[in-house]
Amino acid sequence: MKISVIVPTRNSGRTLAACLGSLRRQTHEDVEIIVVDNASTDDTPPIALQLAHIIVDRGPERSAQRNRGAWLASGEIVVFIDSDMVLEPTVLADLAATFEARPEVGAVIIPQRSFGVGFLASCRVLEKSLHVGLDDVEAPRAFRTEVFDLVGRWDETLSAAEDWDLADRTRAAGVEIARVSSWIWHDEGKISLRDQFAKKRYDGRWVAEYLSRKPETRQHVSRPGLRSQLPALLASPVRTGGLVILKSVETAGLVAGMSKAQRAGLVSPRRVSRGPAGLCV
Repeated sequence: MKISVIVPTRNSGRTLAACLGSLRRQTHEDVEIIVVDNASTDDTPPIALQLAHIIVDRGPERSAQRNRGAWLASGEIVVFIDSDMVLEPTVLADLAATFEARPEVGAVIIPQRSFGVGFLASCRVLEKSLHVGLDDVEAPRAFRTEVFDLVGRWDETLSAAEDWDLADRTRAAGVEIARVSSWIWHDEGKISLRDQFAKKRYDGRWVAEYLSRKPETRQHVSRPGLRSQLPALLASPVRTGGLVILKSVETAGLVAGMSKAQRAGLVSPRRVSRGPAGLCV
């Protein structure tokens, strides 16, 4: 079973070699690595040329990049990985085994953990550990190619919340979703509150658009499933305190971005959902 892995990039030189190297070291042999770059100005292109099988340039955002990679893919399975992710060696073999043994499965979740430098990165590690197994957080990254086409591919009008949107459409289509036990490790690097505020403010425009279309899916934002993780939070009070600060800053950025988009008329007023109070992303 051939597996095509699509990796969108944009100035991803810090993490790309580790990402693509982990794909090269997979125990599953029939792997196609496709990098879709978006006008990088760092050393992303030469790294991709060395380690990927197909390299193309496409923008303007990651949804369009992923769709372009999927059009080029020749595998029976398409997998979408970010350039700051490292896969354990057995991930693709586990995917192949799941799809081959269970023909009714159309999409698969790969669980994630994270690593990074500094205290805030350790708080993110705690957060990611709480997300594992929560349906309102996790989304499939691997699809049978025909299923990916059936559910409509990535929505190129969304440059954030696009993973929630694709997961919503996959579940709405009645696609059976499985999960594997091997892990993706997300390289958080060194997290700063300023950068996280700016990132979430940028994302806010598309989160507002997503919620305006599907206000009933606010669980992706409020994440009620995390309430069941209170014992884990209490067991690590220092990191929990740091996580509260981190999420407060990110929520403030997201609210600012959503409000700016609505004021600018970038979100249709007739579709705007309820206010963003209580966001926990």
